[in-house]
Amino acid sequence: MIFKICGLKEKDSLICCEANKVGFFGLVFYEKSPRNINRNKAKQLVEFSKNLSIKPVGVFVNHEINDLKNIIRLLNLKYIQLHGEENQSYINEIKKEFKLKIIKKISIKNQSDLNKINDIENIDFLLFDYKPKSNELPGGNSKSFDWSLLKGVTIKLPWFISGGINESNIKNIQKTINPNGIDLSSGVERSLGIKSNKKINNLFRLFYDN
Repeated sequence: MIFKICGLKEKDSLICCEANKVGFFGLVFYEKSPRNINRNKAKQLVEFSKNLSIKPVGVFVNHEINDLKNIIRLLNLKYIQLHGEENQSYINEIKKEFKLKIIKKISIKNQSDLNKINDIENIDFLLFDYKPKSNELPGGNSKSFDWSLLKGVTIKLPWFISGGINESNIKNIQKTINPNGIDLSSGVERSLGIKSNKKINNLFRLFYDN
């Protein structure tokens, strides 16, 4: 199982994630999010992570493409997550210019939303998340969609499950579906946008306890 924790801001959170064998950490570049990070802080975390196994992922929501390119260059990102409504030409332009892997979010509310799986090309991972209402953030809302919608669905790419995952429901994920990865954010926070090492440790202790 691949794990990604989104919205990290502090080095001690990185160390905690590394100790729990988390594969990726998300740097959120979305100003409306409580998990938004500035470029200087992001650069410090990326530099710090070079001595660790965990890899940085730049997370963007309908970001102006030239500015997104500047951030990719600044941080030398090898993974980015597109968490908005980015279209195929947007994706293709990034792929043409950079050798990196793209995680693309698909928001899920009902069965018909799964049709989008076949509409997107030139990406490396899919991430299925709760479909937010108009007054909600694009991600990190502490809400889950009906995971059983993914049962029996053929998905050719490796994929992450996201949305409202925490200690109380993480054990149900493998019972319900079998994703390649789990993406965490609000479920390991002590307050909005602030990660808790205690919650991270507890969640992984619970997940790996048979």
